[in-house]
Amino acid sequence: MSEGPCVRVAAAGDIHVGEHNTDDVARAFAGLNGLADLVLVAGDLTTHGEPEQGAVVGQAASELDVPVVAVLGNHDYHCDRVDDVTKVLEDAGIQVLEGTGVVLDCLGVRLGIAGAKGFGGGFVGACAADFGEREMKDFVATTRRAALALGAALGELDTELRVALLHYSPVRDTLHGEKPEIYPFLGSYLLAEAIDAAGADLVVHGHAHHGREKGVTPGGIHVRNVAQPVLRRSYAVYCLGDSRDG
Repeated sequence: MSEGPCVRVAAAGDIHVGEHNTDDVARAFAGLNGLADLVLVAGDLTTHGEPEQGAVVGQAASELDVPVVAVLGNHDYHCDRVDDVTKVLEDAGIQVLEGTGVVLDCLGVRLGIAGAKGFGGGFVGACAADFGEREMKDFVATTRRAALALGAALGELDTELRVALLHYSPVRDTLHGEKPEIYPFLGSYLLAEAIDAAGADLVVHGHAHHGREKGVTPGGIHVRNVAQPVLRRSYAVYCLGDSRDG
């Protein structure tokens, strides 16, 4: 990682806001004040993709005095109200990325974040191919579009530090603990290829509840699975800008 001041990045995914955990989410966000310079949310902010659930996250995030950047996850798409969920989050000050990037000034360091939900497809040796039925071609094309958009967004970031924010995993490493049969539904190697080609200092994703936290792309970029069931806590804090990686 680049040398410089330690930028504290708090990250979590798979919050799954619902009636059962509204107070817990509020407390978790409130506890971040003073502990982080930036907050990343790696998708599945809601349980069913209802705007009212997104508003709970938005209200909690609005109490923070640091930037909050998010991508959506598959749960956030469930009710087909993605635009409404995105609006309530953005109205609360959360920057929602999808094949796009944002540049922030953190402790005088230009830090860029490129984000995309990503999609499935699997990994080298056991992956879907865009061959045969139209449905299969569409499945693979969805991931390919997400990877291309993520790579382009990363490549456009002229910053000292760069982070790739996803919901689906770009590597197998962080899926260990999940049943191998469902790996194709948890991520795709195409995402890692795009990240390695563009370059990044850190990759953050969620989605794999039974996976593990730490992994690495084929190109040597650190990957962190920050799904709350994996972390077994509300969030993790990583240090960017020096040799440490929490």
